[in-house]
Amino acid sequence: MKYDRKRVLVTGGAGFLGSHLCERLLAEGCDVLCVDNFFTGTKANIAHLLDNPYFEMMRHDVTFPLYVEVDEIFNLACPASPIHYQRDPVQTTKTSVHGAINMLGLAKRVGAKIFQSSTSEVYGDPDIHPQPESYRGNVNPIGPRACYDEGKRCAETLFFDYWRQHKLRIKVARIFNTYGPRMHPDDGRVVSNFIMQALQGQPITLYGDGSQTRSFCYVDDLIEGFIRLMNSPDDITGPINLGNPREMTIRQLAELVVKMTGAKSEIVYKPLPADDPLQRKPDITQAKAVLNDWEPKVVLEAGLEKTIAYFKGKIGG
Repeated sequence: MKYDRKRVLVTGGAGFLGSHLCERLLAEGCDVLCVDNFFTGTKANIAHLLDNPYFEMMRHDVTFPLYVEVDEIFNLACPASPIHYQRDPVQTTKTSVHGAINMLGLAKRVGAKIFQSSTSEVYGDPDIHPQPESYRGNVNPIGPRACYDEGKRCAETLFFDYWRQHKLRIKVARIFNTYGPRMHPDDGRVVSNFIMQALQGQPITLYGDGSQTRSFCYVDDLIEGFIRLMNSPDDITGPINLGNPREMTIRQLAELVVKMTGAKSEIVYKPLPADDPLQRKPDITQAKAVLNDWEPKVVLEAGLEKTIAYFKGKIGG
């Protein structure tokens, strides 16, 4: 029988990814402290966990220090969609940079292992396709997306400097487009956008000519990658790409959503936003090699079915 539960802190724990991670950690027998300032996270995402005696919720902003006793830290706190992170770009950079400094400081003080949810956006608008971890990126440091892209790049710098300077146990994952239930309905990302527009009979909005590509990973597959990376030997620090290498155009996704929802929506075209990447596909060779053959298992159609059902429930409710 297990008497000592691992104490795990999840920052951004009431968000889309965070709430799924909290759920998984509880299922693994952990004692979970969920921290969120509710800028984009919602109590609805974690309401079903509140009665669990091993789950605790704390309203806190990671740009301020946090004094708790934990064994592991998953640092997920940061608005991740352009519509949210551009609303207060200075705060977005602070969340990535000050948040990393505060969580790394906490990990150093209590001797915790710490995980950083980085992003494929560190690659910017890539010149190399698909993107391996060795690629250093093509990021505009003064553009409207820089608060997120450069904030996450700086956070990675801090993690590796704490690893070198203080021998901290770190794990860095670069997350590619992920979707699933509990996505924010107004986050402006293509999956949630297309589903919400289709379900409400609105025109489907495509930016550019729809030929830009993305790769979509279902949330359960991503969380499995998180757990495997966190549980990997200490010499595996990352950064490691986590995402689905099945690439498709945005137009193909729009057509699939229309078909699966049975919507009568027409597709309309708008100008492409500044610095929007034209291609995005992970090279997951490294993840397969060091995370026990990890790779996405959920096919897009099956994942979309669950996501559409979730959004139908939101609209109906």
